[in-house]
Amino acid sequence: MHKIKFLSVITAALVLTSCASEPEAPPVKTAEELAYISDSSSIKKARLDRVVAPLFEDPAMAETRAVVIMHRGEIIAERYGEGYDEDTRFISWSMAKSFTGALIGFLVSDGRLVLDDPAPVPAWQRSGDPRGDITLRHLIHMSSGLDHTEVPEEGGKTLYEADTNRMLFMDGAPDMAGYAEARPPEAPPGEKFEYSTATSMILADIITRTLTSSKDPAVRRQAADRFIRGRLLEPLGMDGTYFEYDANGTFLGGSIIQATARDYATFGEFLRHKGAKKGAQHLPVNWVNFMRTSSENDPAYGGHIWLNKKRPEGRGQVLFPDNGPDTIFAALGHLGQQIVVSPDQKLTVVRLGKTQDDVLAPVHAQIGEIMSVFPIEN
Repeated sequence: MHKIKFLSVITAALVLTSCASEPEAPPVKTAEELAYISDSSSIKKARLDRVVAPLFEDPAMAETRAVVIMHRGEIIAERYGEGYDEDTRFISWSMAKSFTGALIGFLVSDGRLVLDDPAPVPAWQRSGDPRGDITLRHLIHMSSGLDHTEVPEEGGKTLYEADTNRMLFMDGAPDMAGYAEARPPEAPPGEKFEYSTATSMILADIITRTLTSSKDPAVRRQAADRFIRGRLLEPLGMDGTYFEYDANGTFLGGSIIQATARDYATFGEFLRHKGAKKGAQHLPVNWVNFMRTSSENDPAYGGHIWLNKKRPEGRGQVLFPDNGPDTIFAALGHLGQQIVVSPDQKLTVVRLGKTQDDVLAPVHAQIGEIMSVFPIEN
């Protein structure tokens, strides 16, 4: 067994400091202060604390509200910020996209959806509509070609014109999927990668319409909720997880789930075990493999989940593509929500909090520091 070498801003800073002067040894923490780390941890408590504590104590991390570490299927560390605990439900933001990716997989495995068939969106089925060529695969890989703008562009669309904001909070809010589906194409399907919450809302609508033909928002919500609970939440024991819905009865599959930190870790472990829970195979292995395989237009993005691979030039790097195994994958969300999974290390790390997206580098680096202390166990 060997250790993974993760480079980080924090590590580099420590090295430079040690060259200039001998740093003071950190104070020894009491047993009570280290009690958030399990006695069964294979990593010594003091060592694990040294890489977890900065997330809560270093101002560069802003506000960390929860960290859960699962190793070999057991919670070995669980720490919360003031005012939060194991019963608190935290907003997912875009981590919800990976849940939606898994839910699509159930319907594909049931034969109710086909990956390379035209996406079953009624508004796109008119003769001559180029959107009729968009497949389910294009949507899952964020390559629909639709004119979706996730965030305001420098010198381009303003805060109030970006599609995500309009869809979630403004004129698109009553029927978010309808807003997303009505957007015109800007590129042929499959040609362009564009990360988009609106795309995930289309998938949520496809799931709902596959489950019921009713247009009644209450019926749509009941059908989706019954499916989500019966196929995913109840089998996994995720009792603290709730999906949010818009006024049209479509779950917010791109941005808003409320769940406990433990439930987010459970979902990460579910994918680490390739769709199995306690020996029972719920989501087919081939679908999880599909989710964890690079899309054609961005190696770092799979089936609605991020991968530990280099992105094309000009796109911000994600995770640790130069330093960790390329088998690492993650559900990531606004303000630093993270479920990071390393199958080769039998490891799932959850971090929840509030750190502005433009200053997230130290948080990503510190997650890398946590993962670096665990060995590869292939």
